[in-house]
Formats: sequence, structure tokens, C-alpha cells
Amino acid sequence: MTRQMTMVGFLQAQNCTNLVSSWRHPLSRPDSTSADYYQEIGRILEAGKFHLAFFDDRLAMPDRYGNDHAHTVEYGIRCVKMDPVTVLMAMGMATRRLGLGATCSTTYFEPFHVARLFATVDLMTAGRAAWNVVTSLNEGEAHNMGHDAVMEHDLRYDRADEFMEVVLGHWDSWDDDAIVQDKASGRFADPAKVRRLDHHGRFFKSRGPFTVPRSAQGHPVIIQAGQSGRGRRFAGRWAEVIFNAPNTLEQQKREYAQLRGDAESAGRDPDRLRICSLTYTVTAATKAEAEDKYALIERLPTDIDALSLLSEALNFDFASKALDEPFSDAELAGISGLRTMRDRVLQSSGKRNPTVRDFMLFSGRARPHNAIVGGPGDVADALERQFVEHGCDGFVMAATHVPGGYTDLVQHVVPELQRRGLYHRDYAGATLRENLGLPKATIGDWKARPAIVA
Repeated sequence: MTRQMTMVGFLQAQNCTNLVSSWRHPLSRPDSTSADYYQEIGRILEAGKFHLAFFDDRLAMPDRYGNDHAHTVEYGIRCVKMDPVTVLMAMGMATRRLGLGATCSTTYFEPFHVARLFATVDLMTAGRAAWNVVTSLNEGEAHNMGHDAVMEHDLRYDRADEFMEVVLGHWDSWDDDAIVQDKASGRFADPAKVRRLDHHGRFFKSRGPFTVPRSAQGHPVIIQAGQSGRGRRFAGRWAEVIFNAPNTLEQQKREYAQLRGDAESAGRDPDRLRICSLTYTVTAATKAEAEDKYALIERLPTDIDALSLLSEALNFDFASKALDEPFSDAELAGISGLRTMRDRVLQSSGKRNPTVRDFMLFSGRARPHNAIVGGPGDVADALERQFVEHGCDGFVMAATHVPGGYTDLVQHVVPELQRRGLYHRDYAGATLRENLGLPKATIGDWKARPAIVA
């Protein structure tokens, strides 16, 4: 079968999409705390044959700007954040083939809990679950979870590596055929096919035996989006779906090759990865209509949106500086959050000491960054080029508003991609792995991957 695109819907269980101004759009549904809101999104994505609906998450609302949450609540800057797994289950009950992924942190949860949670989701959705592995970088998250500060960057990933070993060890505890369920003999399962883990490591102790049998796809699909060098090595060892957010096609192609190389270095087949790029599209029946839509969307974000999200991502209070005041060398070096964002601003601005305004401009924070705007052919052309030039295997589609951002994609762009033979016309199977073209997870298949040496 010819190579075809993977499509992921980028979601949040909050009052807006990942574009924080989306709730202000006149066509956005106002009931983002209702089950029906997410079920409608799920039905739209499934009608468009999307492989996966993916829920991003943070364990705090943005409150680093001015060290206060008042602006967050007043302007609706991701101030509502519900549990994504619970919301995902509501969506799962309204769909039959759509994959369902949610974020859960290795920094603030226990491996047994996460293993049981996602294994249960996988069974309840007949093998459609995915877990997005994150290490949590915001100070607000640390404070909400009982810590005074964020754990050091590489140490978070060291912990995450062992976290993965424990989770996968528990997921491997039951053989696929362990359950007998013979009512006549009274024998439910074969005890020889259920094992205890007995893990004793640097960060975790976890005994077992695990309490959830394996699903139709073996175990949930693993998603990761680490952007630092250490994050990419982690993704190379563990991830099956990888998200990235490049600024240019050349950067996209370079990162694509690097991510595949990281997987190969970990002893894995890079063809068993699906690398998907974060993408905004604004589309309509014609380019002129799409441009009119984008003109409205561009008017929605405010400076406070960007300043709040920059403060959150970089763990630095942007209220402490004037808009045109440069950052000092010490301030730049002290940024403890998303350093890849800092480095991107330094590179794109061409300044050693960019200003607050430079951060707002070159980070793209709170705006539909590098949006593809046009009619069906225009958008399909842009996606096709990235795909055929091996910049990615597919796309994480971010909506400018809900449900219209997804409806427009499914109505206008999906049929054009299908006509070109770039995108499937129907699901290949029942499980997420089948639909992604990935094999069923086999017991112990991860153990041959070499540990990451710091």
C-alpha cells in the first residue's frame, strides 16, 4: 500500500482550543464543559476518518504573568482545565473507530496508576487508546502537585525513562491468552500467564501483579512530543507517534530525519513511527472565503494572551519587563521552561538580547502560527509538499474554533487529499494500531532498546 497521511485532531478539555482566543470566535460553541461538545467533535473527526483525537493537558492554569490568575480567569486564557481522560471517555462512547489519546505526566503520577488508567481506557474503547507521555515543565504544575519548584530538565526525563519501564512491565504482565473463563470448571484465568513485576529502581518501586488484562491492540499507543535533545532521545526510545512543531519546511525535514535516526539508534524500525507536525489550517470553498475567515481569526488574540502563555511556558514573569526592554544574558540563561522556544526566538529575531515584543512576535504564542490559509487545493498542496518531501508522516490539526475548524477540514480538505490518493477513504481496522499501520504490541518487544546514557 502506498504511504498515506496520518491525521490527528489536537484537542484540550478546556474552555478553548490550543488557540486561547478561540472561545471569542462568534461561531465557537459556548458549552465546552458539556459531554455533547466533545462528542460532536468526535463525530466530525470520525466522519473525516481522522486516526486520532488527542487531548493535550497542563496541571495548572496560566498564572505566572504578574504571579496572579486574575487575568487568566477574566480573559479566558485556559482557565478551565478538566481531566482529559474523563472527557476522552465521553468522546469514546460517541465514536467507533477514532483513536483516543490523552496526556498524563510522568513527573506527578505513579506508574501503576497510569498503567491501569490507560489499559482500562484501551479495553473500554476496544483497542483505541493512546497515552501522551509528558514530563511537565511549568512552575504552576509543580505548585499544584505539592512541589516548590520544577524538577531539573534531564532528571525529569531520567525519571520518565524508568516510569516507562514500569508501565510497560505492568502492561506485559498478562499474556494475551491468560483468560480462560471456563464456567464449567470454574477456572477464570491461567495463573502461569499472569506475572508480578517486582520493580525496584532509582525512582520507583512497584510490585504487581497488574490488574488489567491486555487489549485487542496489546497495549495503548505511546505518543511523545519532546523537542530538546534529551526529549528527542526519549521519544526515539519509546514513542510510536511523535509530534513536532517546525517553523519551516527545511527545519521540518531536518527534524524528521533526526527523529527517525534517534529511533534507529534505539534499535527500532523508524518505519514504525508516525511523525506528525502541528498545523493550523483555515479553509473554505474558495481562497477568498478562507482569507475572510482568517481576517476575523487574526483579530481575536490579544497581547495579554501572548504574555500570559509566554510567562507560563518559560517560567518567567513577562509582567516584570516593558514591551521593548531587552532581556539580559542572565535572564535568558535563567529561563527554566521551554528552552526550545527561547532558542527559536533568539534564532528567528537574530538578536542576542531580544525584547518582550520580540518574544511575542517570533514565538507565535497565542496566534495561529504559520497557518495555511486557502481553498481545498491550496491547503492540500501545502500538506502534500510537506508529506511527499518527507517532512512528516502526517499532521496534528489545530482548530481555530470549534466545531467549525474541524468541520471545514473534513468538508473541504479531506476529500481533496483522498482524491489525490494521499489519505485513506476508510479505516483499515478496529484498533488504533491497525489504523495507524502499526503492529500489535507484543510482550517484551521494548526490552531490547538500549538505555539512554546521560
